[in-house]
Amino acid sequence: MTVAWFSAGMGIGRSRSGGGRGHRRYSVVVFTVLASLDNVAIGLVPPLYSRISGSFGVGEGAISAVTAATFLVSAVAAVAWAYVGDRGHRKPLLMTGTLFWAAGTAGTGLAGAYPIFFVAQLVAAVGLGAVASVGFSVVSDLISPRRRGLVMSLWGLSQGVGTLAGTLLGGLLGYQAWRRPFLVLTAVGLAATVAYLFTYDIRRGESEPRLAAAFAVGREYDYRISRRDLPGILGRRTNVWLVLQGLTAQIAFGSLVWLPALFRGRAEAQGFSEGTAIIVGSVFATLFQLGGAFAIVGGLVGDRLQRRTPRGRALVAAVGILAAVPFYLVLFFVPMRIDAPDGASAGVVVRAVLSSVVTEPTVGLSLLAALLALALTSANSPNWFALIADVNPPEHRGTVYSLGNLVNGVGRAAGNALFPVALRALQAPFPPPLNVAAGLALFQLFFVPTGLMYWLSSRTAPRDIARVEQLLADRALVAVGAGADRTEEGGAPR
Repeated sequence: MTVAWFSAGMGIGRSRSGGGRGHRRYSVVVFTVLASLDNVAIGLVPPLYSRISGSFGVGEGAISAVTAATFLVSAVAAVAWAYVGDRGHRKPLLMTGTLFWAAGTAGTGLAGAYPIFFVAQLVAAVGLGAVASVGFSVVSDLISPRRRGLVMSLWGLSQGVGTLAGTLLGGLLGYQAWRRPFLVLTAVGLAATVAYLFTYDIRRGESEPRLAAAFAVGREYDYRISRRDLPGILGRRTNVWLVLQGLTAQIAFGSLVWLPALFRGRAEAQGFSEGTAIIVGSVFATLFQLGGAFAIVGGLVGDRLQRRTPRGRALVAAVGILAAVPFYLVLFFVPMRIDAPDGASAGVVVRAVLSSVVTEPTVGLSLLAALLALALTSANSPNWFALIADVNPPEHRGTVYSLGNLVNGVGRAAGNALFPVALRALQAPFPPPLNVAAGLALFQLFFVPTGLMYWLSSRTAPRDIARVEQLLADRALVAVGAGADRTEEGGAPR
């Protein structure tokens, strides 16, 4: 590990100011909101597959392939961003990443041909990798272990809300002119980037209780990751399970980007025109994913159970993932009667869809199933984030997160890319849109091995958490002792 002492003063070659409770809360809010905006960019494309493919004269599968590629490129880029962030100053990296995705989003909206659209999406994906991985490292330092589940639930929830907002905005702003939402998001992203300038430049490890004594005497945690650390990172068994579970989990989650297509297909099967069906599909897909808001509950439950047993967070995630599968199956197969005026304005169609929740029993039942399914699976996200922070020292967290995110990206890309293949295979026994429902149901079975891996991580987490806590305590003890020695010699703590 690059070393490696607690360096003197309050910073290394940079000024520091603020850091009070209000400044920290502001910083958490900024990182959370910007993470949400990044995911809006991800969610814009799926509702507009038919519009974009028609504009460029290619099949919907070609646009879906772009989405799959962006998941993968973002995940690969995140590893590089995270490793650099774990070695140096993180704030400039976050601002650079945000500018990357804003430029890519603008290029998407201005693209005149499919190849340009493809390249612009990949540029945006590179920037998204920075915000995800480096942002996680910063947020994990802004909060104490006791509240990790709660704050990480807000962090994860913001990303889910961003994806939902992208789905909704894509349908509402883009059903007539698909380029519009990308240009609007670019302007919002550039404006929000200014907020970065006023965030607290948190010191690495500053919120760790076992390092408090070292920071109190003016020392700074200056341990940095190096290539020699990688075998040790992979040697932590909990890391292995946390990383691998993302492969199967994200195959299932990746297939869910086809929810708008399922509800659009149901609307078209009932005689709605394509434009109205796109709006209906986007609104239903957004409405039915509101259960993700219960990630806060999953984070709180994880925090509380973790204080009782170091297996707590992993067990909460395991139970949530496995219990959600039956409710997904209900959501996909319950028939829905859609009552909305065909060809009306977006506002009129949205109001009609929302009112159907209480006027149409099938819609109400579908919404209930969706809320329960998403509420249960949402326990995964905050506890995954928090566990990565719990079982790794501060200088490893961004990199481990990015490795997990890489596997997540592979799984998500696989789910997104394989789903059209499954649809074609299912068209013979199941006519559209029933083939979409059958495909979604089949892909949710990947949650079963995910739950099993969380259970396995619950068995290894107690040991790995204890080792990290002891490591930080030992480093703080050395730093405090070194600071005391320097003070006795008449100098400032080094």
